[in-house]
Amino acid sequence: MSFRGWLGVAKLLPASCSRRPILVTASPKTNTRVAVNMAEEAKKLAAYAAVDNHVKNNQVVGVGSGSTIVYAVDRLAARVRQEKMNIICVPTSFQARQLIVQHGLMLSDLDRHPELDVTIDGADEVDADLTLIKGGGGCLTQEKIVAGCARHFVVIADYRKDSKALGQQWKKGVPIEVVPMAYVPVSRKIVRLFGGEANLRMAVSKAGPVVTDNSNFILDWKFERPHNWKDVNSAIKMIPGVVETGLFVAMAERVYFGTEDGRVQVRDAPID
Repeated sequence: MSFRGWLGVAKLLPASCSRRPILVTASPKTNTRVAVNMAEEAKKLAAYAAVDNHVKNNQVVGVGSGSTIVYAVDRLAARVRQEKMNIICVPTSFQARQLIVQHGLMLSDLDRHPELDVTIDGADEVDADLTLIKGGGGCLTQEKIVAGCARHFVVIADYRKDSKALGQQWKKGVPIEVVPMAYVPVSRKIVRLFGGEANLRMAVSKAGPVVTDNSNFILDWKFERPHNWKDVNSAIKMIPGVVETGLFVAMAERVYFGTEDGRVQVRDAPID
């Protein structure tokens, strides 16, 4: 039986003092490990499909950030070696830069390559219209800049990120990058305009708040109801002190979802 097949399956083991079997159910830790492995495999499937379908020789490629992107860079590096491809990579974060360097890929930036052929990035949540929440890893501003410089913006995700409406799966809110001195007035303004709560994101392995690659803070706005995300995004960006939001509206043209059963589902942006 495959590893995946053990999920939710009881295992029969012989008793030491009897020939009758003892029913032993899978522990919560075992089920958690299986779920994590399924999600990682789904990320890999989506990443490989996107790289294979959208990256061609002699292209400039925007490299996103996050756990799913690790698989995309793995696949990109393998293709570059095997197919002798000439690919230039522009990172969206320090993490992405390190991945590019570690895999021996050609590193560049927007100064030298301001126009990209394609950007591949992950997402924290994707709704039915391909509106994204991004920024769970704190890289939203550079991710949006690089995505906006690309002719094609392609997103990769596992099945847990697929939602009909934002907020169904992702419960941590919309990340908003702010200038440090403005985080209190910005958080108060967002709550007055749209309700919910906007909290300063605190670091885990250091004292104090999370600091972005741009030396800014991040607010996580937990909204209470559906919104017109285009209007919300524009309104929040007009608040003095806001650098960027984690709402990616009408930017992604295609999303690849790795599924639980080993397939890849493709969703294209709706045609206006």
